[in-house]
Amino acid sequence: MEDKKVLYSAIQPTNNLTIGNYVGAIKNWLNLQENYDCYFSIANMHAITVRQNPAELRQKTLALLALYIACGIDPEKCCLYVQSHVPAHAELCWVLNTFTYVGEMERMTQFKDKSLRHAENINMGLMDYPVLMAADILLYQAQYVPVGEDQRQHLEIARDIAQRFNNALTPTFTVPEGLFMKVGAKINDLQDPSKKMSKSAENPNGSIFLTDDRDTIIRKFKRAVTDSGSEIKYDPMSKPGVSNLLSIYSVFADKSIAEAESEFNGVGYGDFKLAVGETVADRLAPVQAEQAKLLADKEYLNTVLKKGAERAMKTAGRTLSKVYKKIGFYQI
Repeated sequence: MEDKKVLYSAIQPTNNLTIGNYVGAIKNWLNLQENYDCYFSIANMHAITVRQNPAELRQKTLALLALYIACGIDPEKCCLYVQSHVPAHAELCWVLNTFTYVGEMERMTQFKDKSLRHAENINMGLMDYPVLMAADILLYQAQYVPVGEDQRQHLEIARDIAQRFNNALTPTFTVPEGLFMKVGAKINDLQDPSKKMSKSAENPNGSIFLTDDRDTIIRKFKRAVTDSGSEIKYDPMSKPGVSNLLSIYSVFADKSIAEAESEFNGVGYGDFKLAVGETVADRLAPVQAEQAKLLADKEYLNTVLKKGAERAMKTAGRTLSKVYKKIGFYQI
């Protein structure tokens, strides 16, 4: 049997995931797990670069694992684990720090953005975030990393660090490639369609969270921004609000944009927004029910995490041992 290529991806267990995260990441993972040797991490070490409530972080870590599985990510097909359960992430990060330049980190867009948003807590972890991300990827010799445009810079720095190490101390790391997924729909904020829907948006009414109940989902869609005129057609430049709602509907109703336009031809904005809200709520209901069922079985979730950590540690340990040998650490 031909060996599958290794793929790595991670999501932080902070805030609640939106339908944008679902469409942009988790939905794609369902196909990827069939064709790649996947390592899917819950990135709690990245999460603490911004102050977290410890009890909430623990709760959200388990909730995210349950959500992964509820959405169809199969722990028998891929490695699901919590980042902090594998000490090699922090250990390799320290080594890679010595192959990373301060100027590179200061130029990172995310560091500059987060420094503005969290001016009271510009910590070294915030600056070092891309090096930890590089360690995440390189530990598993991942050939592919599914990324969106906003993560391109992080992948490039991981590639630079890997090549720098390989050139200095003989080939050690696989230099990862970006897997730029074909985006079925870009999900934007319901209150400001010029921005991507975010799990950390200032106005929660602009985001549909995967944990929102049916009434909340429908209320948010009823309040969604539309555009002048009354025609329901896909035109992101002149009708960004309606186009965003059509994109969302097409994904959750499994229809093309053209089919959605035809379906709502002559329908008023009010009825259109209600239909989109009901469709999204209907699709999320079974996922939410399954997540709740999984969270009630903590023993099962812990078993998944233990198995995942054991598998991840085995792979990561091989890479770390090789790195330690290359840099001259005496090992016993």
